[in-house]
Amino acid sequence: MAKSTFYYHVSQLSVPDKYDVIKERIYSIYEHHKGRYGYRRVALQLRNEGFPINHKTVQRLMADMGLKAKIKRVKYRSYKGEIGRVAPNVIARDFKTTGINQKWATDITEYKINDEKGYLSPILDMNNGEIVAYARSRHPDLNLVMKMVDEAIIRKNPPKGLILHSDQGWHYQHKMYQNKLKVNGLIQSMSRKGNCLDNSMMENFFGLMKSELLYLHRWNTIDDFEAALDEYIKYYNNDRIKLRLDGKSPAQYRALQISNH
Repeated sequence: MAKSTFYYHVSQLSVPDKYDVIKERIYSIYEHHKGRYGYRRVALQLRNEGFPINHKTVQRLMADMGLKAKIKRVKYRSYKGEIGRVAPNVIARDFKTTGINQKWATDITEYKINDEKGYLSPILDMNNGEIVAYARSRHPDLNLVMKMVDEAIIRKNPPKGLILHSDQGWHYQHKMYQNKLKVNGLIQSMSRKGNCLDNSMMENFFGLMKSELLYLHRWNTIDDFEAALDEYIKYYNNDRIKLRLDGKSPAQYRALQISNH
């Protein structure tokens, strides 16, 4: 008998609890998969076997048992594909507009809940600060950015000549992204390398989101946070007022501009 097996069974000689059977199965599943399974996959296997148990309970029980997935975590390196040309800085920190859908900004931010990472890629209208479209993913790949752009084009039908500003990230240098903008008549603009002030409006939104949502709560799962993130963006667009918009929310300010024309 393996030493780990012996000590585990010795520990079971204590007063039994309602999770005795579950713990036995957890240990068997863990050993069968040679420690490759973390609590999420163990919980799925238990449910497949007819045990109606929550993954949070499995996580707690595995922690009590000293069981942890032995998979070595490595830093994610996304495939960058072909890198295209760097676009000029058309915006040049001139964020002023006379109406909506003239200048947009975009960027990607990372959030981490427990051991899981997620990525948010939004487009912000520089006129009223509204998030016109966004996409979320567990991977910062090209699909994340392309999904965001497609949604923005479908929802807003932007006019020819609209400027879309970003940093010099590889996503925005990719041929697929640049061709998508060109085909739809959008003008690409890029910040100077290493200068976050050139995209300060987008950075300000990320700062607000993290201070008003991400850092205010202790999130149990990344799914919980992302559900709240979707609600926060709706709140930010429709209910959260801005001083520079005369006390109106981005959506209210947009509606007012439309009614005045």
